[in-house]
Amino acid sequence: MKGYLFPGQGSQYIGMGRSLYQHSGRARQMFETADRIVGFDLTRMMLEGTQEALKATTVAQPAVFLHAVATAFLSDTFRPAAVAGHSLGEIAALVAIEVISFEEGLHLVSVRSKAMQKACQLCPGTMAAVLGMQDEVVEAICAEITKEVVVPANYNCPGQLVISGSQKGVALATEALRKAGARKVIPLQVEGAFHAPLMAHAQESVAAVLSSIPFAKGICPIYQNVTGRPVTDPQIIKANLLQQLVAPIYWTKTIHHMMEDGITEYIECGPGTVLQGLVRKIAPTLSIGPL
Repeated sequence: MKGYLFPGQGSQYIGMGRSLYQHSGRARQMFETADRIVGFDLTRMMLEGTQEALKATTVAQPAVFLHAVATAFLSDTFRPAAVAGHSLGEIAALVAIEVISFEEGLHLVSVRSKAMQKACQLCPGTMAAVLGMQDEVVEAICAEITKEVVVPANYNCPGQLVISGSQKGVALATEALRKAGARKVIPLQVEGAFHAPLMAHAQESVAAVLSSIPFAKGICPIYQNVTGRPVTDPQIIKANLLQQLVAPIYWTKTIHHMMEDGITEYIECGPGTVLQGLVRKIAPTLSIGPL
């Protein structure tokens, strides 16, 4: 059985989507629709923009979403038994399995990206990738820092856990993690503390959009980040999407649960190869590749 994986913010790159745009009339229509919904020339940013411009949350999120959904829609072989998305990728996955429309998904992504950008400005923060340390040790060190915010945010694969929080909180945790023997602690070039309590300011705007969009029962389950478990109930999917803003991404659990449920072939649907790399570290013998 095939499971399709949709990447999140950070997978964007210069010229992303050029092949889709140049070789498909349907893709060009999707790009034009996206420009209208997000309210700026997203197409130009994707095809000609700089890496710095693409890094902005309000550009990166709709860009990655558009690329991933167009890839799925234009495929003749997209027949999932299950899907999962890393953070933002959950929304692309929901569009691909017909829970919401492309236009509704893009509107949700646009509002989400703007709300997260605003939360970054209201509560400045950052993130760092911790390599070569057991999750339990990272969790304990974060828990010991009580006067600043710092929490585990992305459980990406064994030996790679991203922490998120205030600038000082992440700095304190970084120092403690290095002393405790982490192989590396790498600051991430992000605009804020994603998947941490500092993102709570984004929840109100996202909740309003979620309440206005009717969610259908999709063609297959989605394994959601906040639990790593499969979901088909539209109301639970909505609740998990909202909680995801401030909760950790349990990607390792997600892949393990998909394996337990009989998913044997994994296909990354969208820009880049980040998720292929993570899956190979989680389970080296799994079949994984691009769509």
